[in-house]
Amino acid sequence: MSSIAAYYAGKNVLITGATGFMGKVLVEKLLRSCPEVKVIYILVRPKAGQSMQARVADMMKCKLFDRVREDFQKKIIPIGSELMQPNLAINSEDTERLLSCVNVIFHCAATVRFDEPLKHALQLNVVATQQLLLLARQMQKLEAFIHISTAYANCNRNHVEEVIYPPPVEPKKLIDSLEWMDESIIQDITPKLIGDRPNTYTYTKALAEYVVQQESRDLNIAIIRPSIVGASWQEPFPAGKGILRTMKATNDAVADLIPVDVVVNLTLAAGWYTAVHRPKTTLIYNCTTGGINPFHWGEIEYHVISTFKRNPLDQAFRRPNANITSNYLINQYWIAVSHKAPALVYDLYLRLTGQKPRMMKIFNRLHKSMMLLEYFSSKSWNWSSDNMNMLMSQLSLEDKRGFNFDVRQLHWPEYIENYCIGTKKYVLNEDMSGLPAARQHLKKLRNIRYAFNTILLVVIWRVFIARSQMARHIWYFVVSLCYKFLSYFRASSTIRH
Repeated sequence: MSSIAAYYAGKNVLITGATGFMGKVLVEKLLRSCPEVKVIYILVRPKAGQSMQARVADMMKCKLFDRVREDFQKKIIPIGSELMQPNLAINSEDTERLLSCVNVIFHCAATVRFDEPLKHALQLNVVATQQLLLLARQMQKLEAFIHISTAYANCNRNHVEEVIYPPPVEPKKLIDSLEWMDESIIQDITPKLIGDRPNTYTYTKALAEYVVQQESRDLNIAIIRPSIVGASWQEPFPAGKGILRTMKATNDAVADLIPVDVVVNLTLAAGWYTAVHRPKTTLIYNCTTGGINPFHWGEIEYHVISTFKRNPLDQAFRRPNANITSNYLINQYWIAVSHKAPALVYDLYLRLTGQKPRMMKIFNRLHKSMMLLEYFSSKSWNWSSDNMNMLMSQLSLEDKRGFNFDVRQLHWPEYIENYCIGTKKYVLNEDMSGLPAARQHLKKLRNIRYAFNTILLVVIWRVFIARSQMARHIWYFVVSLCYKFLSYFRASSTIRH
């Protein structure tokens, strides 16, 4: 057994954010690679009319847990909680249980919405962290507290070291001030408060790091800073409809993607190292790829389109294609031509056939999401990774095999292909056996596109020809040339036969 797996044997682990993307992968990895872990407590709140039990039942049905479903039922204990409430709304009985037995905490819960209202983001990302630390300090057997932050907490700096930087404002003062303010006032002052950060998410995650440092006292704490967390690279399995045609990004800017299994492996290794070696200071791990194994937005464009042309999605709206540009006007042109115009035509068709128009609504949501991402796709950062390298050097060969977070081994084209195929299989639930039909559909879309472009060209030329004698001569010359070529080709074929 590896040192990491041996450490978690018999341990009681508490995970917040376990129903989220990274939280689920963390739970699965613990159950699969640390099979002797005793109990995993997960904080869960009722959501969208679903009870806590119903949410956990839905979580267990996820394909991700196929290999550990039996252990899931035995070892996962949900705890009712609400991060927006005092003391996290954990009842007294559950509180006593957690205080008496938890050995390791993984704090993954956060709002990851970039456009979250400041007060709400502050409550979820800062106040909830503060309250969890208060609970942690009372735990009798706690050995490690691992806080999941983001590499973009300090995105206002070009070079980010593995240190906690001074906060833009004292968190307690901000929390106290916002308590009595009206939402409209908070909305008005938010741009000035967040300053040179792009959104409330990065701003409040920076404040949360400072809170962790200030409230830690005698706790053994580590902070993980992942960049853009994407689909898994190797575990538990490697993971368009032609709707997205353009995005504003810089082709040669680094797309700092980090596979979720890399983040999870680093998180579990950091939990082990923090508990066993008890570093004298809080260690921060910049979990990024840009400085170690860079990949650029232009390369992503190429590999995504290539993959979806080889493995098309069922009933694609249009043929896969994309235009990445850093120019605002060119991007707006492509939005109008490639997004809005086809959407309006398609919605008109839906109306005429008695169906509910939906394509413009989809594009409006898509544009809103892409605008939020523009900041991160238009520039590059330099992150130090000394602590991640140090931790890797502490692992045994068995640990490196079972908890691999060495991104130097990551082959990006293969990863992107697996990412796209994973989207087709596991997100859209499309069967790979349907590829022949999907490819045939793609050919039809290609023929439609050629026909449309030809008609458009003819219409434009005819309008232009009607106004210019020179253009008319050119047009007749081209047509006669084509006619002669076709006649020659037909005559050649007749002679050969």
